Amino acid sequence: MVKCNAGASFLERDEDLLGIAGRSRAILIGSLGNLVEWFDFYAFSAFSLYFANSFFPGNDPVTQMLSAAGVFALGVFMRPIGAWIFGYIGDRHGRRNALMLSVSFMCVGSLSIAVTPTYASIGAAAPVLLLIARLLQGFSLGGEYGSSATYLSEMAPSKHRGFYSSFQYVPIIGGQLIALIVLLILQNLLLSPEQLRGWGWGIPFFIGADLALFVLIMRRDMPASFCTGVGPGQNYPTESNAASRVRLRSTPYRERGLTQRRMCGPVSANFSLVRAC
Repeated sequence: MVKCNAGASFLERDEDLLGIAGRSRAILIGSLGNLVEWFDFYAFSAFSLYFANSFFPGNDPVTQMLSAAGVFALGVFMRPIGAWIFGYIGDRHGRRNALMLSVSFMCVGSLSIAVTPTYASIGAAAPVLLLIARLLQGFSLGGEYGSSATYLSEMAPSKHRGFYSSFQYVPIIGGQLIALIVLLILQNLLLSPEQLRGWGWGIPFFIGADLALFVLIMRRDMPASFCTGVGPGQNYPTESNAASRVRLRSTPYRERGLTQRRMCGPVSANFSLVRAC
């Protein structure tokens, strides 16, 4: 079992602990969850044309679309809050726990949208439930984006940290494209406009919830990052905060360098917040 040295430089860690296969798996797990979350997030805007009249009263399609757009915007405002909270969770309890929690919230949010009764069934409670589910999606996405970016950078070799972190942007575009592809397939190949307005708009949210559950299962055994050391079997444990402080106090300041705790502790919560904004 390899133990990280809290007094050693962040750049001087052992970079051969996982190998190519382990790092590739870390990229896959970190990026796939981000892709699923962005798919769920943008499925709302892609299909709002078909479900807006189900949740908002009135006969004016423009008003209904503006109401759906307002709900979408409120979900965006939740992203910085989610980034800050999940960044804190990742610092204190490990990236694995933060990433599993974020994708769980997205699963619940997407499933809630898919099964929420319409305005005709439960009245004003329908848009309220839709708003709550959307806020949960935004909260989850903010936590996922910052936490997965931090995770990828922590798993990367020091000489390829930018390359590994660049995979963070790929699932953003991929999630949008998949949401649009699902919309085009349902529009042109499988369902009529009446079916999409009646019940078909819920299909992408069921798909997103299933994909989020799949990612959650994958993340149960994801490799622990080099900094937090919280994961299955405590693969890369670090010293406790108290032990780290004792070590730092006993080490001359000029010899401390950038410690792992200082590089990957409170900084990552702030980094998550900046990335989400």
